[in-house]
Amino acid sequence: MATGRGRGTATLIAALVVVAWLVVGAVAGPYSGRLGEVATNDNAAFLPADAEATRAQDLAADFADRRITPALVVYERATGITEADGRRVAADAARFAGVRGVVPPIPPPIPSRDGQALQVVVPIDDAEGERIGRVVDDLRTVAGADSGGLAVHVTGPAGLLADLIEVFRAIDGPLLLVTLLVVLVILLVVYRSPVLWIFPLLAAGMSYALAALLVYVLADADLVTLNGQAQGILTVLVFGAGTDYALLLIARHREELHRHRRPWDAMRAAWKGAAPAIIGSGGTVIVSLLCLLLSSLNSNQALGPVAAVGIAATLLVMLTFLPALLLLGGRWAFWPRRPAADRADPRAEHGTWTRVAGFVARHARPVWLVTAAALAVLTVGLTQLHVTTLGQSDVFTTRTDSVAGQEAISRHYPAGTGSPATIFVRRETAQQVAQVAEAVPGVTSVRPVTGSGSAAPPEANAPPVVVDGRVQLEATLTDRPDSPGAERTVRRLREAVHRVPGADAVVGGFTAVNVDTADASARDRNVIIPAVLAVIAVVLALLLRALLAPVLLIATVVLSFLATLGLCGLIFRYALDYPGVDQSFPLFAFVFLVALGIDYNIFLMSRVREESVRRGTRPGVLAGLALTGGVITSAGIVLAATFSALAVLPLVVLVELGVAVAVGVLLDTVVVRSLLVPALSYDIGPPVWWPSRLGRTARRVARHAR
Repeated sequence: MATGRGRGTATLIAALVVVAWLVVGAVAGPYSGRLGEVATNDNAAFLPADAEATRAQDLAADFADRRITPALVVYERATGITEADGRRVAADAARFAGVRGVVPPIPPPIPSRDGQALQVVVPIDDAEGERIGRVVDDLRTVAGADSGGLAVHVTGPAGLLADLIEVFRAIDGPLLLVTLLVVLVILLVVYRSPVLWIFPLLAAGMSYALAALLVYVLADADLVTLNGQAQGILTVLVFGAGTDYALLLIARHREELHRHRRPWDAMRAAWKGAAPAIIGSGGTVIVSLLCLLLSSLNSNQALGPVAAVGIAATLLVMLTFLPALLLLGGRWAFWPRRPAADRADPRAEHGTWTRVAGFVARHARPVWLVTAAALAVLTVGLTQLHVTTLGQSDVFTTRTDSVAGQEAISRHYPAGTGSPATIFVRRETAQQVAQVAEAVPGVTSVRPVTGSGSAAPPEANAPPVVVDGRVQLEATLTDRPDSPGAERTVRRLREAVHRVPGADAVVGGFTAVNVDTADASARDRNVIIPAVLAVIAVVLALLLRALLAPVLLIATVVLSFLATLGLCGLIFRYALDYPGVDQSFPLFAFVFLVALGIDYNIFLMSRVREESVRRGTRPGVLAGLALTGGVITSAGIVLAATFSALAVLPLVVLVELGVAVAVGVLLDTVVVRSLLVPALSYDIGPPVWWPSRLGRTARRVARHAR
């Protein structure tokens, strides 16, 4: 009777927990498709407040009634622009002025020197925000398609931003669908059960719904900033990490079902055994992500809390909702391989990994020496990893209209036309600064902003606009505004105008934003990477109650990270033919690879420690490897596959990050966690737990066993 009442109470509690979570899911579910409503993709707003480009933006606001982002409509005919083409362009320009969001008047079309192109600068009100995509779509509708040999493109900063927004629209649909399908297929392969896959997938979906709700509320209240990049990473991170935690808990539950007759007792033992590792893993990732708050770039600061909220939501769901589902499912959830309460040695179900453990035991020192050397060799590929600011034509994996338009402009105009560098100086030094700026290599021309407006050519002898004693100059660059050459020109330009006495010059513009972003990214790498390593060291020391083991684990993960970057350098250059990696790539890759890579070491070493208490260190290493090998490898494959789903978005930055995480996680699970860490721990033996008492206890256990 008591047993029946206990079973009934456990079932009732599990049912109530599931019902409560389903109610939460019903409320939170719709928000997974609404994150785009609170996302912003204005990269200029992500600069630190003290950046020179930010100060230039603030000054620019005083020179105009409203801030604008220019769209450049370029018309190109290889045989030369005809009179009919000119009439069409003039008519289009008049119609552009009537498009909602456009700031009239529209300046006259600008002919190219070779007579093969006409360009119209269309100012778009910055107040349109994310709606700038709609404005650009309207401009493209007005301009029409290519016809009769006349090619038409809408490009410039507004065109690029519109194409980016269009890409990020795929996050709520295709990316989520691909991620779900990837997880589903892997779970079917791992479990070979028509039932069991439902539980982790349902829990992962619940995690994403809860994360979406929390992020939506925080972003809507302006407590966090959500952009398309963070939104995409949130999707794959929640599903990948959530499935990892589910695999670990389910594997431990299956193991305990062999030891306990009642599923409630088995789940209680499984939760007690797996929860510390899951919480330690999730906590490490959360704290590592929050280190991004130390960034000087608002875009990095935005990603940290958003991703951390996703992991926190995942932890909560996986440690409450999933156990309740498993309890309701009972043993039949594992059909057709239902675990019997036979008290069988759990290692009996892990024959392959028991053999791997035996191989490590026989060749421990050669194994860790060879694997460490192989990873070190891969780091040579770092010489092929070129960190740069990706140009507009290099941002997309496909050839968008804005890319085609920028290429057309580069063929017929100074490449910087339409996106000049802006210089704000004291009125009395304006002429001197203009002369100095025009002498800078890479600067085509310099002119003041007059009463006719910054978008239009200056009137003859028109006086410059003066605001608070300052004048705005515009410097047209020879190179594309998003090119390394333009960045070098802006750096030279700043050096030159800053030397003019009394000018108090401030240089901004599209290229200056890229320059300041690159500088801030370099600073962030130097600050955040050591902070993440320090945080992980503390978490590992607390979890393993040792000092030597955390140092060794961090060393192996850092080696794996460097090897991953080296391998990615070769893949990006020779397989994918990418020109380089974005400035943000090294930092993001480090945070995700080290935080997620240390996860698998936590899963392994927490079990090794548990087994070492009972068996001694060396037998504990072998038992821990045998018992966790299959589930951790499956978890690594899931995480690698989910991050690979980022490849469905045609953005080089996200494809590179997805490839890096996939490659790095596979290296961690197959090489580092399966061979390097166990072999090194086995070779060191009990001292690996120094200075805790476990090392001394383990030695006594080992002597007693002999």
